[in-house]
Amino acid sequence: MSLRSQMLIDKSFVKAQIDPRLYGSFIEHLGRAVYGGIYEPDHPTADANGFRQDAIEAIRALQVPIIRYPGGNFVSGYNWEDGVGPKKDRKRLLELAWWTTETNEVGTNEFADWAKLVGSEVMMAVNLGTRGIDDARNLIEYCNHPSGSYYSDLRISHGYKEPHRFKTWCLGNEMDGPWQIGTKTAVEYGRLANETAKVMRWVDPTIELVACGSSSSGMSTFADWEATVLDLSYDNVDYLSLHAYYNNNNNDTSNFLASSLNLDQFISSVAAICDYVKAKKRSKKKLMLSLDEWNVWHTIGSSRAEERWQIAPPEFEDVYTHEDALAVGCFIITLLKHADRVKMACMAQLINVIAPITTETGGPLWLQTTYYPFLHASIYGRGTVLHTVNSSPKYDSKDYTDVPYLESICVYDEEQGHITVFAVNRHLSEAMELDLDIRSFGEVSLIEHIVLEHEDLKAVNTKANPQHVKPHHGGLSVLDNGHVKSNLAKASWNVIRLQTKQR
Repeated sequence: MSLRSQMLIDKSFVKAQIDPRLYGSFIEHLGRAVYGGIYEPDHPTADANGFRQDAIEAIRALQVPIIRYPGGNFVSGYNWEDGVGPKKDRKRLLELAWWTTETNEVGTNEFADWAKLVGSEVMMAVNLGTRGIDDARNLIEYCNHPSGSYYSDLRISHGYKEPHRFKTWCLGNEMDGPWQIGTKTAVEYGRLANETAKVMRWVDPTIELVACGSSSSGMSTFADWEATVLDLSYDNVDYLSLHAYYNNNNNDTSNFLASSLNLDQFISSVAAICDYVKAKKRSKKKLMLSLDEWNVWHTIGSSRAEERWQIAPPEFEDVYTHEDALAVGCFIITLLKHADRVKMACMAQLINVIAPITTETGGPLWLQTTYYPFLHASIYGRGTVLHTVNSSPKYDSKDYTDVPYLESICVYDEEQGHITVFAVNRHLSEAMELDLDIRSFGEVSLIEHIVLEHEDLKAVNTKANPQHVKPHHGGLSVLDNGHVKSNLAKASWNVIRLQTKQR
């Protein structure tokens, strides 16, 4: 075996405490995410409120702590009042973000109910496209104020005596994008975000607010947009958003698996801009980041549904391969490396639309390949991220140089005594011998070594073969005098779990 790598892990080298919201997700009124995804009243598993219980079970297993809603581009033309109150009185409207018909069967209250069923908080977004300050203050009054005002009493009249108490709020969505309803310049948006944040916090001082960063690092306005928006809103917001999508449409797997280096640079750049504005303002507040849209998205360049004004047509239903799962694993490891600044992240999206879960209308659901690294990270990636000293062979690809074949991170849950190493072997044809130096932890035992591997990089899961790509627990790892000797299969995602001796 020619590939050899090492990780020196010391429990004293703490990078950051992981915010559980790093494992968040996103559901937008887009395609079959809501209608036909989480909500299908005629489905055999539907509960009394029309929610698919098979979807609830698959999502609950992911332990997603927060879910962004209702958009996305959708929110920039959304009047929230259309989605509350008796369903028989709700309007069917033309939805201009995706050229569909919105039935408004699911709105704020229904989504809040569903989020409780899957054990998640809601990251609520306000419309700063067609609407603004007045709409935002009314919505937060409706959602969070206990009673005694028009909008809080309206909520009560709709059957919700207790307020939802949504804590995290997005101030619009991708407001720099020309595709957005109500696109703004950085100055226009920065002023609006600041005034909206101010008023929303007057209604509820306990909330956290997320300002829109650039729609992607490829925007021509990137960096200038962030600096201007924060110059105008820094004192009244808590997070700046980032959006990042990647694909292998050029069928260059080595380059695709290296694209997490781009995400790493993107996060570092935005953090630097935040710190520049902090220094400029002589502020004591350190702004955190919310990567509230990220994923592999192969169909990102495609347009809206060809036939306009359909109800929940299938859109952006990417089918994910084994190599896509490896890329997702690399992105998750990158997020963990930046856990000191990235406190929230939303895998976009959760079901049917570029998602780890796919449903058939009236039929079953199945788990895509990308479900598994997200599942493992969410369950086992809680605690603190440790700085590790790594050595790994490297390669160059079309867009990246010095790409380590080993992409890895270590998470330590001191309370449970769990040590978890997440590792991707990027080499497409060779296994890798990994030496984990864990002597600082004293006596440990090996719990398991989970592996996601497949001979075919393009292998997928389907309705007919839903378990074609799935993890196994037969990874090759052994303890050896304060070291773990592991064999990482070629092109594999690995989860090595250890238990410290409890004293």
